Amino acid sequence: MRNTILLLMLSVIAVSEVYGSDSSEHHKRLREAELVLHQAMAMSPDQAIPQELLDHAQCAVIVPGVKHGAFIFGARYGKGYISCRNKSGVGWTAPGTIRIEGGSFGFQAGGSETDIVMLVMNQRGVSRLLTSQFTVGGAAEVAAGPLGRSANAQMDALMTAQILSWSVSRGVFAGVSLQGATLRQDLSDNRELYGHTLENREIIERELPVPIDARKFIAALNQYSSRK
Repeated sequence: MRNTILLLMLSVIAVSEVYGSDSSEHHKRLREAELVLHQAMAMSPDQAIPQELLDHAQCAVIVPGVKHGAFIFGARYGKGYISCRNKSGVGWTAPGTIRIEGGSFGFQAGGSETDIVMLVMNQRGVSRLLTSQFTVGGAAEVAAGPLGRSANAQMDALMTAQILSWSVSRGVFAGVSLQGATLRQDLSDNRELYGHTLENREIIERELPVPIDARKFIAALNQYSSRK
């Protein structure tokens, strides 16, 4: 009997380590990321992220509440999540964590923080984003994403960009280049979310089970684009 109770306790601990807790900081941030996605896709047709771009994307990155640090001129910092298509092309992987620092993307309407949405459009972009870190250096890497019907005439040119990006600040939704921004995986946050240290590449390529805290976020991605 005592051995049975011990095994049950160990099982509970193991599940908690892999799937997280609803009271965690990740639960709050993932909820914010989910709301950012809903907001981005709920805009009017002329202002939303074009559906064809989301359907074309191989990965999506959402960083809610990137902050502007007034105490350090130009300082910008935020944490968010990356998820990619499953190998089958249906559904999205469990999320890896990501940090964004620096950059010249600005804050619309005088806001002190902004939400960032990125779509990774090709395998080269996926490879770049799944490295430990990279700094955006040109339009071929990360380009300002178009809105609504304005994307149609630009589609061929846009498909050459590795990553397209948008920002939302005080209700203003716009494409943003992220020039000079550094994107890096956050191993400590991955450890908190999954119970042990994992690189983003491991999470994405191994298609790990989706943590409890991330299920609504992944469900939102599936809602708007479940199939590649």
